[in-house]
Amino acid sequence: MSEPASISAGIASRYASAIFEIAKEESNLDGLETSVDALSLALAESEDLRTLISSPMISRGEQGAAIVAIAEKMELAPVMRKGLALMAEKRRLFVLPQLLSALRDKLADDRGQVTAEVTSATALSDAQAKKLADMLRESAGKDVSLKTSVDESLIGGMIVKLGSTMIDTSIKSKLASLQNAMKEVG
Repeated sequence: MSEPASISAGIASRYASAIFEIAKEESNLDGLETSVDALSLALAESEDLRTLISSPMISRGEQGAAIVAIAEKMELAPVMRKGLALMAEKRRLFVLPQLLSALRDKLADDRGQVTAEVTSATALSDAQAKKLADMLRESAGKDVSLKTSVDESLIGGMIVKLGSTMIDTSIKSKLASLQNAMKEVG
């Protein structure tokens, strides 16, 4: 991880921990999850929102007023509104995407769930996805939800990331290993 990315992840993690703990104390994890989903969707769809959180040209006051207005309009959970206002005051809104990811992880962990990122050469059928989720559930000891994507350059097989574990069964990586072994021999 690059240094700026690691700094951003650290900042996001601290804010996520605080927001999550307050929401848990207030018994409002469902409201927090709804807010995380709504903000994620808004970030994905709105170029203006992405500019607001990342532009150094927008003053601290303007950024704060705008994010508070957006949070109220979206009817976000009070803990999320206050967290966003504090982040704007401290000029930390640029970590919002990492914050949402960290909050999503904390919510899943609280429910005893984990998300596995699966990249396959072709789209998985429902039966394949269910079988894979069952196998991962057995090894992880937690409910596993799959976040799937397709990368045709893998040729065949898949790459599964579960927490800090990565399993790469793609033909692309096997060919690369074979190519490296051939270089060593010749």
